[in-house]
Amino acid sequence: MVTRHAGVIGSPIAHSLSPVLHEAAYHALGLQGWSFHRDHVAAGDLAAYVMGLPEDWVGLAVTMPLKEEALALATEADEVATLTGGANTLTRIASGWRADNTDVYGLQQALRDGGLTTTDSAVVVGSGATARSALVALSHLGVHEVRLLVREEVRPAALELAARLGLHATTSRYADGPTSWGHPGVVVNTVPSGATPPVDGWELPEGAVVFDVVYAGWPTPWAAAWAAHGQTVTRGDGMLLHQAVRQVRLMTGHAAPTDAMATALAVALEAGR
Repeated sequence: MVTRHAGVIGSPIAHSLSPVLHEAAYHALGLQGWSFHRDHVAAGDLAAYVMGLPEDWVGLAVTMPLKEEALALATEADEVATLTGGANTLTRIASGWRADNTDVYGLQQALRDGGLTTTDSAVVVGSGATARSALVALSHLGVHEVRLLVREEVRPAALELAARLGLHATTSRYADGPTSWGHPGVVVNTVPSGATPPVDGWELPEGAVVFDVVYAGWPTPWAAAWAAHGQTVTRGDGMLLHQAVRQVRLMTGHAAPTDAMATALAVALEAGR
């Protein structure tokens, strides 16, 4: 039997549900001898970790704070990873490791599942690696104007990417207050639970989609605050599912069993309530 190993890495990592998704895929695909691991790797330690992996390791799902490092160590990268400046997937190739960004695909699919059809304007909360993926996904979905909403200062890389994508980007701080944040058709939160802006006084148009990349500890205080104002927030498990679907294809070469993975994820989320 041929043994293959893959895993998810980051810091923190104990909460990751990537093993649930990938192991469900292996089972549904009938892949024997495949194992998926969860390892804590701190910022700055990715290159040393990867160098120590045996040859039977074929892929890594990469979480924060390692996405920029993943792209930097790759010998080959897909266009989206290069564009966003970060990769959430590494797969072994003959010349070393290939970097891919499947977050963009995952977010696009999740936003569609959340009811987004078309809108011209968006707000992205945060300006880090996940926010850059959100900018690309939103541009693919037809958004032309985006406001980056941050606690302090916007990271220059996010503004540079918005310009490259042809987006008209503006910035606001939490302290500016909701009356300055506009009335977007979609709001995407990319910051951790507890680091979000207040929602009191922020009025969105009818049919607006609010998406939170967070999926653990649901509902988050931010989602609960929106609910109190009659706004439904879509949680990030859809993004997690769809980005893993693309990862499974990259790592195994097989079309991912989306339904089986979605079922396993739903069970895990319910058990973790």
